[in-house]
Amino acid sequence: MKVQSLGHVVIKVRNQQRAEAFYNGVLGLPVAARLEPMHMTFFTLGNHHDFAVMAVGDTAPHAPENAPGLFHVAFKIGDTIDQLLEAKGAVEAAGLTVTAYDHGLTKSICVPDPDGNTVELYGIFPMRGSSTRSWLPR
Repeated sequence: MKVQSLGHVVIKVRNQQRAEAFYNGVLGLPVAARLEPMHMTFFTLGNHHDFAVMAVGDTAPHAPENAPGLFHVAFKIGDTIDQLLEAKGAVEAAGLTVTAYDHGLTKSICVPDPDGNTVELYGIFPMRGSSTRSWLPR
């Protein structure tokens, strides 16, 4: 067997509408479909559906930090620092806290979604060494 590609990822959230407002309204992911009986929203990045959220209820507990599970989801937002800075401005305008990382080949910002899931927005840039420190000007 050979896996050909990643089809889609589904993450659990507490509230479908709140998650949709973040992923569609803040990040700009187009909605591909909604499955109301399952409390799911599917988003597209060019394939039919690449990413989805499934609501598990407003009173669902947080997963323990040391529990197995998804660490973060990453979305490529461009190939220039200006595109990454534009994304940073957009998420900050939405009131989100931004953490910046320089992984050498990629530079990224990480933000929490409304349920605390980490979302990485990244760009691929020429290699200049590897570091986990911030690439943002001080």
